[in-house]
Amino acid sequence: MTHFTASDRQLLSRPLQAMITVAPTGGRWPAPRPVWFELTDADEIQLFSFASTPRVARVRETPRASIVVSAPVGEPEQWVSIEGSVAVHDDGAFELADRLARLYYAGEPGKLAVLDEWRDADLVRLVITPARVQRYSI
Repeated sequence: MTHFTASDRQLLSRPLQAMITVAPTGGRWPAPRPVWFELTDADEIQLFSFASTPRVARVRETPRASIVVSAPVGEPEQWVSIEGSVAVHDDGAFELADRLARLYYAGEPGKLAVLDEWRDADLVRLVITPARVQRYSI
């Protein structure tokens, strides 16, 4: 069963930032962070992260997250909110980072130098399987 409408897919296929929120620890408040993401053919959302980040540690402990993607200012209001389980994968993270960097840095080739640093970094791929999708649009 798919959770996304055609309008959702159109928004999620653009190079927009998502705000991801994972379960906090130690009495902290939830703290959304901006991330690049990709909608997969299986209607999952994937992103990459350094394996050593607190976000990855929290996802390993509590494997769920939410992301929100919204249309930029100046466009008709639209957003999609996705809540779901998260799996951490050791494979495919650099390939995803490479694809996303080329997409998000299109027109800014000088910024692609960051790929040299990421190539040898300990990256992981986070895959969110939607359990609940909410949306709004005008």
